Amino acid sequence: MSCFPCFRSQKSKKDQEEDPPLSKQEPSVEVRKPRPAGHQITKSEDNFDYSSIKAKSFTFRELATATKNFRQECFIGEGGFGRVYRGTIPGSSQVVAVKQLDRNGKQGNREFLSEVARLSLLQHENLVNLVGYCADGDQRLLVYEFMSGGPVEDHLFDIGPDRKPLNWNDRMKIACGVAQGLEYLHEKADPPVIYRDLKSANIMLDDSCNPKLSDLGLGKMGPSANEDKFHRAMGTYGYCAPEYSRSGDVTLKSDVYSFGVVLLELITGRRALDTSRPNDEQNLVAWAQPKLRDRKLFPEMADPLLERKFPEKALNQAVALAAMCLQEEASVRPLMSDVVATLSFLMSVTEDPPKPAQPDLPSHEVGGKRDAHSDHEGSSSSSSSDDDSAESEEEKKERGPRRQGSRHFSNSSKQKKGGSGHGGSIASSSQGSVSPGRSNGHVRFNVSFSRSQSSSNNSEGSEEDDSGSSVGSGDM
Repeated sequence: MSCFPCFRSQKSKKDQEEDPPLSKQEPSVEVRKPRPAGHQITKSEDNFDYSSIKAKSFTFRELATATKNFRQECFIGEGGFGRVYRGTIPGSSQVVAVKQLDRNGKQGNREFLSEVARLSLLQHENLVNLVGYCADGDQRLLVYEFMSGGPVEDHLFDIGPDRKPLNWNDRMKIACGVAQGLEYLHEKADPPVIYRDLKSANIMLDDSCNPKLSDLGLGKMGPSANEDKFHRAMGTYGYCAPEYSRSGDVTLKSDVYSFGVVLLELITGRRALDTSRPNDEQNLVAWAQPKLRDRKLFPEMADPLLERKFPEKALNQAVALAAMCLQEEASVRPLMSDVVATLSFLMSVTEDPPKPAQPDLPSHEVGGKRDAHSDHEGSSSSSSSDDDSAESEEEKKERGPRRQGSRHFSNSSKQKKGGSGHGGSIASSSQGSVSPGRSNGHVRFNVSFSRSQSSSNNSEGSEEDDSGSSVGSGDM
């Protein structure tokens, strides 16, 4: 029979049908029991290291009890990712905000827990603290600290006559706190975090108007050190950067643009998008762009509810800072650390009592007053002036080249220092100044804070200082 291979093949097939291999057997399914409250999950379960999560794990029953079974009386609000309820943790007096995420989300259990583990490591005074989470069955809930002041938009827009609007100092305090939160996410967190949905509705306040960024748990982590973009975008129309509408890519500088919109909201009291206004005023950035090119129009942009109770110098610098954050090209927007330095300076600018305006006198009037003063001094001054008028031609010729050389040196130094690239830089110190400019077709606002310099009483003129400001040089 061994001479006929066909019979040997049939026999082998028959043996395979009788004794199937073990690899084709159906694997056994392990049925897990529901986790009781307080049970510590080990690393072997779900193949996930739960010890990496620095937030507390709650059961769905616990959170249902905290929110009175998610009753309407505990309902706070609803966003794009779920409903938010106010609750009290059973067995304690801790008040929390429970966000019940949409159960139709595409995140699996492992992806959700990985995100919670990363977010629980982010700790900053300007971030809403993640207290805990729930991942029972198909339920996905996040537990945050409760912010009694509510969102910024409730204090900024549609203010009734019985409510007090935010004053200028509180607005700058909010802007600086938001900038510090973004600075932590961009420059101190590892890996960097793109907030991705910065808006006034996501900025929460406490009773002292201290701001904290919320809904951070709903964004994806940012790029690593060797990445530049993150392709899965989120955001709200009116706050999104222009590069998002072009390519769908989101970078750290996209958050800077959104911050510029929020800063404009704080200054003007207008919404980023308000369909109740005329067509040319519905989009806040489009309405503000022409005004950002003329510094004289900056005071007109201020919120009427402020009743002009603000330092005009601080207002001008805040508007110029917003213009820098809203630049079309992402690469020329400032870093959040520079924004924090600028706003920290603006917070120190207090409102001074109004002073009478002193108009600048023309140069010929100033010269006339000086001549009258010199004539009043007496004959001694007139005699000295006669001696000065009798100078020899040789002395004048000798002094002439010196003056020309001094002017030439001043002009050449201005040309060297004046060639700055397009984009703004911000440096903090004791004095502040705002100067609009243009570079490569883009409007640029340079916000610089130069150190105060003492001037000598004996010198007739001052030389050009380190910041590039030029004044005439005296005779040598």
